[in-house]
Amino acid sequence: MKQADKFKRPIITFIDTKGAYPGSAAEERNQGEAIARNLMEMASFRVPILCVVIGEGGAGGALALGVGNRVFMLENAIYSAITPEGAASIIYRDASKSMEAAEAMKITADEILKLGVIDDTIPEPKGGAHRDVAMQAETIKNVLWTHLQELSKLTENQLIEDRYNKFRSIGRFTTIQEGNPNHA
Repeated sequence: MKQADKFKRPIITFIDTKGAYPGSAAEERNQGEAIARNLMEMASFRVPILCVVIGEGGAGGALALGVGNRVFMLENAIYSAITPEGAASIIYRDASKSMEAAEAMKITADEILKLGVIDDTIPEPKGGAHRDVAMQAETIKNVLWTHLQELSKLTENQLIEDRYNKFRSIGRFTTIQEGNPNHA
């Protein structure tokens, strides 16, 4: 990615990972620091970054590759900060309740789009992307090309600011002041 930035080439990431290994051996080898460094580096690149979750986008492994100006998901993909099994282990103290956790976590493409975490979903052929790989690749290419053309009009500083604003706006909420329903 540093070479792409150096030579002014756009960066496209395809995300399909259950996530980074959560064990102590991984932490001893500075996995968390590597993920954090990747997040920091991607945030500062001066070229367009487009990210596509094509399967499972789970935990730090997916987050480390998902800092883009535009983030997309195939319509049958999932995206989460923790695996459903991990969430079930924490919330219910029972990993077998992963389906309940997944439903509560809102990890499907449609739900993630409503939350504003991604910019759009990419349709898949009936039965899933694997049913017609050539058609799926063409659909992804067309979406990426359209957005790349849009982002190519921005200056380096505008690209960085666009990415910054995108991620700063995720998770915004409003509160209603007690006694004043018009105050948010």
